[in-house]
Amino acid sequence: MSTDDKTLLGTVDTRSLVDKVEMNLIEFFIKKKLQPGDVIPKEMELASTMGVSRTVIRESLNRLKTMGMIESKKHKGTIIKSPSITTILQKSMIPHILDISTLKNAFEMRLIMEVGIADFIFQRMTENDIKELEEIVNQEPEQSRNIMFDVDHEIRFHGKLYEMTRNESLITFQTILYPVFRYVYDSGLIDKPADNVQYVSHKGLVKVLKEGTADEFRNAMREHLENHFQRIFKLEQELEEQRRTEIL
Repeated sequence: MSTDDKTLLGTVDTRSLVDKVEMNLIEFFIKKKLQPGDVIPKEMELASTMGVSRTVIRESLNRLKTMGMIESKKHKGTIIKSPSITTILQKSMIPHILDISTLKNAFEMRLIMEVGIADFIFQRMTENDIKELEEIVNQEPEQSRNIMFDVDHEIRFHGKLYEMTRNESLITFQTILYPVFRYVYDSGLIDKPADNVQYVSHKGLVKVLKEGTADEFRNAMREHLENHFQRIFKLEQELEEQRRTEIL
């Protein structure tokens, strides 16, 4: 290892152990401007330069491997890899250990994305996509405007909309959030009464896709999700009242 590399890495306070080593390694990769495919120093070199044991180095590298930042290649060593944001999120999206605020934020992300995907759907959808949506809708029971959706039908229909954007990151992201959506539904977290008098069903959304414009679909989607927006806002009010009560 060169003198410059040793200077960039620096000696780590052993009391910080794995956490600090992990951060120093990331800073080292950035300062060296390493690109996917570049080889990083060996464990022994890193341990000697940073003043920690190989066990600490190995654990730090394993964390980076879990994040998808590095990978081991036969006959080459450990190399830099382009990390996948969705992979990192997937490992942390465990609904049962997320607090109410995080669950609420994740559900809000779903609402934000679905109102915003209209232009991409209209630009990239095919006749087969419409046929698949119609088949999904035909298998759904009739719903009233004020009851909660059946989660399986909800996710199947909206999952197809994500697919129609042809955006792989968005499709993967929706898959990651799937357990969160299901948990939010099943837990009753947003099972609040809704006052909405306007409602666009899945069948109505398909009709707009066939006959309308991107703007009309965006508006229809917003109306379709209105009950969810209301439930989220009511949950916020309850949480705020609970916070005030705890302060008093």
